[in-house]
Amino acid sequence: MHMTQTEADARLVTRDDYVSCTVAFIDCKKPGSHLKENYSIIGPGVTSSDDQVVNLPEPHGFNIGAASMPNGITNNLHIHFTAEVFIVQKGEWTFRWGSDGENEVTGRAGDIVSVPTWVFRGFTNAGPDDGWLFTILGEDNTGGVIFHPDIIREAAEYGLYISSENRLIDTSRGDDVPPEGGRIPPMPDADVAALRNITHDEMMSRIVAKPDRDFRPGFIHGDAEIAPVIGYGITQNRDHVPPITNPHGFSAEWLRLQPGQTLGPFTLNEKMVVIVHEGRLRLEFDDNVSVEVNAWDTYSVPGGTVRSFAAVGDTAADALIVVSGDHRKRPIFAPHVLDAAQGSGLGLDAGGFVAKAALLPTYGRAG
Repeated sequence: MHMTQTEADARLVTRDDYVSCTVAFIDCKKPGSHLKENYSIIGPGVTSSDDQVVNLPEPHGFNIGAASMPNGITNNLHIHFTAEVFIVQKGEWTFRWGSDGENEVTGRAGDIVSVPTWVFRGFTNAGPDDGWLFTILGEDNTGGVIFHPDIIREAAEYGLYISSENRLIDTSRGDDVPPEGGRIPPMPDADVAALRNITHDEMMSRIVAKPDRDFRPGFIHGDAEIAPVIGYGITQNRDHVPPITNPHGFSAEWLRLQPGQTLGPFTLNEKMVVIVHEGRLRLEFDDNVSVEVNAWDTYSVPGGTVRSFAAVGDTAADALIVVSGDHRKRPIFAPHVLDAAQGSGLGLDAGGFVAKAALLPTYGRAG
């Protein structure tokens, strides 16, 4: 697949392009939650508001969003039906879970938290200033969201309801109160009590803190390093083991390039999204097409596109690489890259992992 420069530019969503929505959910008028801002960057996510702007609505098999909140502001307890992953971009956050939010853990810049489905969760900006979270939600259709029954009951006092179609109804704007059969009711107490209990130890196993990233050489070409987080992604290092392995509908791993380092060219069948955490990357495609992606920016790479990565500037580039699907992905490097690797004594075994070329048998190969 080839892209023109115009097509490549259209897949870049910069920090300045993100458009906040302050009425995305039913708790938007609750004191202590009224200053939160929701962003839908790729896909609509779970927003209930007709006012939400989606930067890139094209289906990817997952959604990329964000939340920005001042100190002390809370996103209240709610349930997702598909995977929800938080990437702390800035600040310090208190994540809570359980039927009453009775469990807590702290996340800081560079940390990633994956919360199981069908568990109430919420979060508060516990840092000294404005904080920022990127989010990944599994599937193209997330199924919406269920807020805690206390939140739904309180929202009604402000004239807010959620229709059966997951649309926010605001009577202060002239919306009619939907009939009981046309709105999402509070979850019955017995069903809340029956939800699965996630222990503190289990939740800690679903957190990959910045100091715990397992960076190792990731590919047959170059010095790029990979640190797996969720599922089996694009690494070609057979020693890599992702710390979080249950199905999410996508994989996520940290890519690190030191100044001047490159990766590629290679193709990948699946769609890939790059979220730059620190530093700056230049993505290069065929036909002399290139795009620079700065920290906080998001970039969508179509499946089948030949791409290369280069760290730009004087600092290392750290980026989260999100790829659709729970299966292991197979990057296909250009022939000249494989030839150069062969010349340095490296090859790919039948499993697609980097190995010493002298140890690889020549029989049984196709081509």
